[in-house]
Amino acid sequence: MLFRPAAEADLDRLLGCVVDESISWAHPERLLSFLDSRNYLYDRIWIAEEHGEILARAVWWGFPGEERPLALDCVHVHPSVGDRVGLAAELLSHAHAAFGQAPAYHVFVSNGWREDPKARAALAWRWEAAGRAGLTEELERLRYAWTSDSPVPEPSERLVFRGDDDDEAFVAAFRAVAEGTLDFTTRQELKTKTPDEQARGDVRDYASMRGDRSWWRLAHDKSGDLVGVALPSANDAGPVVGYLGVLPAHRGRGYVDDLLGEITRFHAARGVRRIAA
Repeated sequence: MLFRPAAEADLDRLLGCVVDESISWAHPERLLSFLDSRNYLYDRIWIAEEHGEILARAVWWGFPGEERPLALDCVHVHPSVGDRVGLAAELLSHAHAAFGQAPAYHVFVSNGWREDPKARAALAWRWEAAGRAGLTEELERLRYAWTSDSPVPEPSERLVFRGDDDDEAFVAAFRAVAEGTLDFTTRQELKTKTPDEQARGDVRDYASMRGDRSWWRLAHDKSGDLVGVALPSANDAGPVVGYLGVLPAHRGRGYVDDLLGEITRFHAARGVRRIAA
């Protein structure tokens, strides 16, 4: 079995890798679109092949121009393979060694997936393979959406929202919000980074998203104290709640509702029909 990164000459065979399970995957339209946008790169698509046939494919996603991928987006193993877990784990391990890191595996499933035997089965062997390859932490997030047939939140009566062109202002805000946070990803990053490194990395990552930097807001109370940060943004799928956070001294007062309301109002004023969070 040969494990290697893909090359442009492999494209037709890569497009022939089909996942017919109840799970998100890098389907042909997505593969071509993200190769064009450079969210996918050939050297971040790894394959296991034997006698010229691709038996497994793993695809990683990242921001264009970044040195390393951010997340594993898709794992495919041909149904004819007897040990799908073993082959997938070996493929991921080879890629992780080449990357010098093991990016998290992002999987999207529909509501009620736990009651769907096909969805559970699709996740089970992938989860086991990912675990064998070193991905042992698990985090489940829920996707919410505001749609244009819903009411628009009223303006906050407690907070004033202002933009700031100085990235350092947001670095300071992100650093403050990270103190005592319950956010899993931030807590994990702070195990290996200083608070300043973590905050600067977040600001850099959010600035690379499709949302405009001028949309970002700092939230102050009536006395002028910084309370939180609210980032309306966008990704490839459309408008999103990019980031929101409340400083430790102001937690427990429901300010998160004001921040989320401001992001929603901002996007709604632009005429969008759906906002994801």
